[in-house]
Amino acid sequence: MKITKVESFVLHVPIDPPITDAINAATHWGLPGVRIFTDEGYVGYGYTGTCAHGDDMIADTIDRYYAPELIGKDPFMVKEIWDSLRFGKMHWIGRAGVTHMALAAVDIALWDIMAKASNKPLWQYLGGHKSKGIKAYNTNGGWLNWSKERLLKDVTDIVGQGFAGVKIKVGKPDPREDYDRVKAVREAIGDDVIFMIDVNQQWNINTAMTWGRKLEEFDLFWLEEPLNPDDILGHKKLADALNVPIALGEHVYSKYAFRDYIHQGAVEYCQVDVTRVAGVTEWLQVAGLAASYDVPICPHVGDMGQIHQHLVAATPGAVMLEYIPWIRTIFVEPATVKNGHYVLPEMPGASTEILPKYFDEYRVR
Repeated sequence: MKITKVESFVLHVPIDPPITDAINAATHWGLPGVRIFTDEGYVGYGYTGTCAHGDDMIADTIDRYYAPELIGKDPFMVKEIWDSLRFGKMHWIGRAGVTHMALAAVDIALWDIMAKASNKPLWQYLGGHKSKGIKAYNTNGGWLNWSKERLLKDVTDIVGQGFAGVKIKVGKPDPREDYDRVKAVREAIGDDVIFMIDVNQQWNINTAMTWGRKLEEFDLFWLEEPLNPDDILGHKKLADALNVPIALGEHVYSKYAFRDYIHQGAVEYCQVDVTRVAGVTEWLQVAGLAASYDVPICPHVGDMGQIHQHLVAATPGAVMLEYIPWIRTIFVEPATVKNGHYVLPEMPGASTEILPKYFDEYRVR
């Protein structure tokens, strides 16, 4: 099999209603991505996820620097291709961010092709582990711009739908307001529901130490991304001092950075995201690294779960998967949760193929 054509795309899918967390505000979810065509008729779809800013740079990287290197290659040589792009022409100017996210899209598309050609969903192609489904927790009721009243209604509705857990955003200008919202949510959902909070990098070490301790009383499953994601030492201090596990990974872009976090004991739930590290190939390397330290994996879903459902289903150390339903309806086989569990995909591929109607409707490039 040979690659015959590589075509980038950018989709902007509306988020209704718009959301905010401590550092982001989003009206659309961006999908800069790629379609890779082969001489045997298979087409692989890969994409990364953004708040719909900077997508043109990711698409430009694919078109100008990666696509010419892919023509004529065998998709099944994915690891060789990954090395040639990761350590190729773009290595000098970017080992994370734009170039890495562009490589993620390419790599995901190649794995999509391989699974389709093998007539298996990706989770089976990788060697399945969770045939009965994946436990799901829901983030889509806890946005920072929600009023306290809406917050409480949404999280109780989520629990009523059977989700194993809920996550809410914190990072208000006054941490006392965060405390009040966390307290109210715990009282509303009861003591038996898994409950996480996500700071989105908003705190410094002093705020995190002070309010992390105060919030321990609410039996939090984890404290997510409390500090700048480059601050490994600060996260280690928190992990050592607090009785709430530290979770992070959505802004950690390489296996080397995860190595340092894990080896130093600075992360206790590894949230490696296939759209931020350079695709399935690097995600699997991080998963193996985490397994050797018995650090559980619970990915951040920059893909909104489409690809991660496959990866979690094939990874023994992956314990749960986030659910945010913003873009699910655009896919041929949407990520689906029933009775609090992801229903594993049955169609061959990585669940990344987009319905033509929505591909055309939401395409901006």
